[in-house]
Amino acid sequence: MEKKVVIGSRESVLAVVQSEMVRNYIRERHPELKVEILTMKTTGDRILNQALEKIGGKGLFVKELDRALAERQSDLSVHSLKDVPMKLPEELPLIGFSRREDPRDVLVLPEGKTEIDFSKPVGCSSRRRMIQFQRLYPQAHFATIRGNVQTRLRKLDEGQFSATILAAAGLKRLGLERRISRYFSVEEMIPAAGQAILAVQGRAGEDYGFLEGYTDPSAKACALAERAFVRRLGGDCSTPVAAYACTEGECLTLCGMYFDESSGRLSEGRESGTTDDPELAGIRLAERFLGSEV
Repeated sequence: MEKKVVIGSRESVLAVVQSEMVRNYIRERHPELKVEILTMKTTGDRILNQALEKIGGKGLFVKELDRALAERQSDLSVHSLKDVPMKLPEELPLIGFSRREDPRDVLVLPEGKTEIDFSKPVGCSSRRRMIQFQRLYPQAHFATIRGNVQTRLRKLDEGQFSATILAAAGLKRLGLERRISRYFSVEEMIPAAGQAILAVQGRAGEDYGFLEGYTDPSAKACALAERAFVRRLGGDCSTPVAAYACTEGECLTLCGMYFDESSGRLSEGRESGTTDDPELAGIRLAERFLGSEV
């Protein structure tokens, strides 16, 4: 009997493309397996008229996928790692980390435009992005924009916004690189933790031998450092926090940003560590930030 592997995915075009990347990896190495993608609309995809932090945060993008995985409707889930909550159920661990795509954030203008029209708001729902963008463009003001990439581009092109800020990785995976007007360096705009890495989530104790070789060791080390930093700060979807790590050999460097809404204090810095214990760098940098607020 042919063995089947079912991949759970959000139903957006980008989510499906990313799930297809994992499906293709498995198919190429295990042609004996039948690999299917099960798509579903998550709560986060359905509620588009409210800010995420007001309706439950990023966990709303994985809740239905987690249920399908726990109930064995699917065998694994594929996520953009930046959308995965910092705390996961022990029974549904992350089991794979892709090679990192371009981690940068980018500026996208309405079709045909070459400059930002600051009389209109910049479409953005991320406080992390707003804080860093406003340092580059102090005259900018913002309005909430929600929805998948195509929805955001449509709203932009309809003239509702002067610009929007998106992840380079998503646009590149969708073949929409031509829409990028400007790349922000990771120093100008530190990315979200896990940005540009795909995460594969599975069930604890199961055999996922068909994913052998999928995880990129550098991306995994960076992901663990970045997520440890955000977790130690108590960060969630609504917290303006950014983290980006890179590796060279066994050395790891982590850059972080944290804005404490209650005090108005912005902390930025970097920490060195090793790929053997990447989470230590994240914890150290977070504790330095927390200590500076006392």
